[in-house]
Amino acid sequence: MSANTHSVHGAGGHAAAHAEVTLSGYLTGFGLSVVLTAVPFWLVMTGALGDKQLTAFVIMAFAAVQIVVHMIYFLHMNTASENGWTMMALIFTIIMVVIAMTGSLWVMHHLNLNMMPTHNMNGMR
Repeated sequence: MSANTHSVHGAGGHAAAHAEVTLSGYLTGFGLSVVLTAVPFWLVMTGALGDKQLTAFVIMAFAAVQIVVHMIYFLHMNTASENGWTMMALIFTIIMVVIAMTGSLWVMHHLNLNMMPTHNMNGMR
């Protein structure tokens, strides 16, 4: 009985439920991560887009894509494995990223408004 249990739940049955882990998969994820980091760095250093607000939104888009790349290539998350629990983790991660990004933008916007020095001090030094 234990021989049947091992053959059914052995490495073959377990590997079928998970994504194939290969060196080429890791290298693809690494390459995408490098590109998704280097392009926003280049955009900021060269000022290629001109508008600071547009640059910030493009960087946020690259960050969101990079999170997805890390989840797929390094955490091996997909819709088929673990009976959909990884899909729940993906949805939770997306919600947390949206909350973190909008919260960060909200805080930075209000800090920018409230911390800007006034130009006219009404004759005060």
